[in-house]
Amino acid sequence: MKSILSRGLPDPVHELLWFCHRQLLACVFGVLLLAGLLLTKHWAEAAPLSRQDFLFLYALGLQIALIVFRLEHREEVVVILAFHLLATVMEWFKTSPAIGSWQYPAEGVIFRVYQVPLFAGFLYSSVGSYIARAWRLLEFRFIAYPPVWMTAILAGLAYLNFFTHHFVADIRWILIAASVVLFWRCRLTFRTGRRVRTIPLLAGLLAVAFLIWIAENAGTYARAWVYPDQIEGWKPVSLQKFWAWYLLMILSFVLVSFVNLRRGSGGSASLSRDS
Repeated sequence: MKSILSRGLPDPVHELLWFCHRQLLACVFGVLLLAGLLLTKHWAEAAPLSRQDFLFLYALGLQIALIVFRLEHREEVVVILAFHLLATVMEWFKTSPAIGSWQYPAEGVIFRVYQVPLFAGFLYSSVGSYIARAWRLLEFRFIAYPPVWMTAILAGLAYLNFFTHHFVADIRWILIAASVVLFWRCRLTFRTGRRVRTIPLLAGLLAVAFLIWIAENAGTYARAWVYPDQIEGWKPVSLQKFWAWYLLMILSFVLVSFVNLRRGSGGSASLSRDS
């Protein structure tokens, strides 16, 4: 790929192709997982293996391949697994009969815990995988990054609110406002081949959350899971879910930042708090 990009292309074209190549490498897990959801939409009911079980084995195979071919580092796998487990606990709660925020077709599913098929956790870990790999491949650094303990509190409260808002006040808008205040001054720098670009971190977070919301629309269109208003027929996912993904993505982002903090200040993927 590098040899192709270096054959006298204009700088803007070279930069765009380099950036798209790295983005594709970063989101390969999520793209292949989404492709699996779409391609199995019309799964035969008489098949010896349920669709959900096939998707679990497929996603597990993708994750193993990323590790075997060293496309994900050991520290990244640990934090992605942590996000996977946290998200699965949330899935158990959200899909319980008492809550019923969304549901999965569960007939004949072997690989599941209660009402949640085990492939569901990979939907979230694909987000963690993208953030971790993009951080390393694009050589993320930050200007005016907020104190880490503040980001940890924000991420923890965001996660807890997914449970508590069913019983007490929903503070998601307070948390979203807090994230704006916390990250307002922060700038993300990343490499695009020969150049280093800078954007507001909030713009990057919002852009990724929007793409995840688009992917969720595709996932519900494929009937991998459905919301109550989609049971009778597909309709676009509410924009409220966009903000839910924004908060979940902050949780994943903060978890990945812990990995890069451990790597120290010398690595290109490390967390910088330059001012």
